[in-house]
Amino acid sequence: MTKPLIGVTTSRRSGWRIFPLIAFNVWMAGGRAVRWVDGREADVTDVDGVIIGGGDDISPDLYGGELVRSARLDPGRDALERGLVHEAFDAGKPVLGICRGSQMINVALGGSLHQDAYGIYKESDRLRTILPRKEIHIQPGTHLAELSGTEPMRINALHSQSVDCLGEGLRVAARDRGGMVQAIERARAPFVLGVQWHPEHLFYAHRQQALFKALVAAAADERAISPTLG
Repeated sequence: MTKPLIGVTTSRRSGWRIFPLIAFNVWMAGGRAVRWVDGREADVTDVDGVIIGGGDDISPDLYGGELVRSARLDPGRDALERGLVHEAFDAGKPVLGICRGSQMINVALGGSLHQDAYGIYKESDRLRTILPRKEIHIQPGTHLAELSGTEPMRINALHSQSVDCLGEGLRVAARDRGGMVQAIERARAPFVLGVQWHPEHLFYAHRQQALFKALVAAAADERAISPTLG
């Protein structure tokens, strides 16, 4: 049997260098990845799981917020990814959200965002680095805790926005020391996990590898139930 196929969305600006890194993580987890460049090539029925990647800010039009001057938007990507989240849910296929992807999962399910997250969470460590320098605390009893344990986790941080009100069916899986949401998840199937950091840069850490392994394993399970074409 071929390896589970994971569809990956990326930024038009930086996707050319980020996708190979995500694909490497998916490969290490036992899967294979395809990059979705635009809407014509993105079809949930062709894959076994979905990764919504990081990059551009999400337009506040999607959740009733106000635009901030520093926002970098891609309305086409917003529409594509919002639709993919719903299509994956309807098809029972697993989804992993990375940074912006975590926020998109939340927005697609009716949640909202803090556009200036560090303006709200004054005690949160304001770091911008791909190195694991920020500490977060994982909520006991969550799927994330099952995957990575409940010991404090060191992560990287490249974001300025964060989850505000949770979308339907989601719960908080991790926060930083200032209380800012750092991971969200769906309590029931299909597997849905959104992390505010970039685990693709931390491929050498087994707790980060566990996130991709969980996605690929869930994709394999779904494939066994409903084999994809191709």
